[in-house]
Amino acid sequence: MTRHRGLTEQAADAAIDSACRLLRLPTIRGQFPELAEAAVRSQMTYRGFLAELLMAECDDRARRRSERRIKAAAFPRDKSLRAFDFDANGTVDPATIHTLATCDWVKKGMPLCLIGDSGTGKSHLLIALGTEAAMAGYRVRYVLATKLVNELVEAADDKMLAKTIARYGRVDLLCIDELGYMELDKRGAELLFQVLTEREEKASVAIASNEAFSGWTKTFTDPRLCAAIVDRLTFGGNIIETGTDSYRLAQTRNQLASSNP
Repeated sequence: MTRHRGLTEQAADAAIDSACRLLRLPTIRGQFPELAEAAVRSQMTYRGFLAELLMAECDDRARRRSERRIKAAAFPRDKSLRAFDFDANGTVDPATIHTLATCDWVKKGMPLCLIGDSGTGKSHLLIALGTEAAMAGYRVRYVLATKLVNELVEAADDKMLAKTIARYGRVDLLCIDELGYMELDKRGAELLFQVLTEREEKASVAIASNEAFSGWTKTFTDPRLCAAIVDRLTFGGNIIETGTDSYRLAQTRNQLASSNP
């Protein structure tokens, strides 16, 4: 592109628009007029104005990357730590959760187990911490335990098991929800064990379960396999107990009481 001196403002705007399209700078292209006017009003230096433009582009690219990673994680709904009611669930320590939100455990490839009854917030925390990891730049995938096992069984039948296990092995954090809700046959449990083994001490697994570890023999009927899976999911990791009192149920009761005084 040839540079021109003394462009009119209209020609300059057209040149900026064209250059931003060519260089793929959509944020600068969209925000340039507004930022240029603000720069004139505040008597910003050329360097300061250039810095503002580039920072706006970088910030927007980081936001879009986060959005793509969150979408790729396939969370079933939006959940944030900010929306978690720590006052309603005194069993969960806010300091521990906010430490986990730094994602140091994901960086180190450590496991996380969230154990508690239905309605105690374990799935909320699983999704929220997974979202924090995605925003921090990690590749995350959320899946229900039964869906994962069914996918593995189908892959094994189609001779695609190695490829499927490798796909789940590539993400930095695998979030498995509702582990323990249904009994798994020996084959399903063995396939799940292969996924956990693939990730062991290399990449993080976070699970949410309504069963304490002592009750996992109802899900994994082979005692040795059950012990091996518990070992994979707890060695060097964090265990968060969300308790037995459903604050979701308490919330519903309070809403009903307030609407029917």
